[in-house]
Amino acid sequence: MRHDIPDLGTMSEAHPHLIFHNFTSRLGQRVSNILKYLFPVPKEESRRVITFANQDDFISFRHHVYKKTDHRNIELSEVGPRFEMKLYMIKLGTLDQERTAEVEWRWHPYTNTAKKRKFLSIE
Repeated sequence: MRHDIPDLGTMSEAHPHLIFHNFTSRLGQRVSNILKYLFPVPKEESRRVITFANQDDFISFRHHVYKKTDHRNIELSEVGPRFEMKLYMIKLGTLDQERTAEVEWRWHPYTNTAKKRKFLSIE
């Protein structure tokens, strides 16, 4: 968690730049679009970076701030939180329509090939 990181200081309120790694399948592109539209468009001078990295259908969330040390190098520092998530379901519609919304995609863990298949990337 963010409070577990020592000497962190105050949190920047600038809109973050987003990095998506290994979302190569059609479903992966859909998930990256859903996550992308949760955040406002950042300004060019923003120093916040949020990374969503897919590895074996687990999406790792990382939050960093960077600063330039000279014209070639940057210094990256993690500001937390850090967590992993797994896609469970995508429903079409808004929160008001939750009961009647159509399910676009759902994870089925009890099928024979569920552990072998990768949904968010093409490997």
